[in-house]
Amino acid sequence: MLSYDFWLYLAAIIVSVILLFMMVWHLIVVDELKNDYRNPMDFAKTLNNLILPEYILHLSLPVVFLLSGCWFSFVLNLPLVVYHVLRYIRRPAMSGPGIYDPTVVMNKDEMSKYTKEGFIKCGFYVVSFLFYLYNMLVALITSLIGS
Repeated sequence: MLSYDFWLYLAAIIVSVILLFMMVWHLIVVDELKNDYRNPMDFAKTLNNLILPEYILHLSLPVVFLLSGCWFSFVLNLPLVVYHVLRYIRRPAMSGPGIYDPTVVMNKDEMSKYTKEGFIKCGFYVVSFLFYLYNMLVALITSLIGS
């Protein structure tokens, strides 16, 4: 019988892969805006639709880790959760959910910030994926040896 940790980290791997694809999509959309293949309204609409799903998916990981007692995994995810909450609280005044304001996205500093944020979060999700994969394999080997 496979352990609870195995299934927990398997689910975390699936969520981190989804988040990684979302960040790659984020980087592609930012690059399209930089190269004038996309207009600011389309950019903001596309990425604002991904913000809440990304934040909810990522918030689900530390909550599950906290409830299951995986403290290191919880602490590993905590800084990005705090960043997401602060980023959403400090978002520009908008009528709908999201953090990207189409009136300022063409600003060079904003564009640089979006690119840097995308790469950092992409790196975080890759490291998380590898960490979860390692823990899943440890849980699998432990449960197979134990039974």
